[in-house]
Amino acid sequence: MVPVIETERLILRGMARGDFPALAAIWQEPGVVRFIGGKPRPLAESWAVFLRIAGSWAIEGFGQWGIFRRADNAFLGQAGFFTAMRGLGPDFDDAPEAGWVLTSSVHGQGFGREAVGAAHRWFDAQPFGGRSRAMIEVGHAASLAVAHGLGYRELRQAEDMGDPVILLARDLR
Repeated sequence: MVPVIETERLILRGMARGDFPALAAIWQEPGVVRFIGGKPRPLAESWAVFLRIAGSWAIEGFGQWGIFRRADNAFLGQAGFFTAMRGLGPDFDDAPEAGWVLTSSVHGQGFGREAVGAAHRWFDAQPFGGRSRAMIEVGHAASLAVAHGLGYRELRQAEDMGDPVILLARDLR
């Protein structure tokens, strides 16, 4: 069961089948994928990620939430934790990875900081919480600011699918 988290402006909840078209559309936005691979995600790839999100909750006990605006229940994106098995080394692969993506129409409005902060507060309160990693493409200042605000520190730079990335760690325990 996916917990529901409510903030002042948002509801984070498990995604339902009907949320998939909105999620897939977000991954087609040039402003979203600019710093996440640079290309729109094919529909089949979005579907595979959508299913991995559901599976993560069932297998790991954590996962990503859909982010919904309280005022109108609009789907704004996804945020939470996952196990990626990237093979980037034990300093990165030894903890769950945090990730977040929001539709470009709400960039710069503080929704990302609000959603990701709420997800981290939930995660930190869990017995397995407190240690996480994040991977952010070089040059993505907004996501780096969110990560730094949550206490992530830079581990090192690496390459992921041909893109230069910054690997970050957050160790509260």
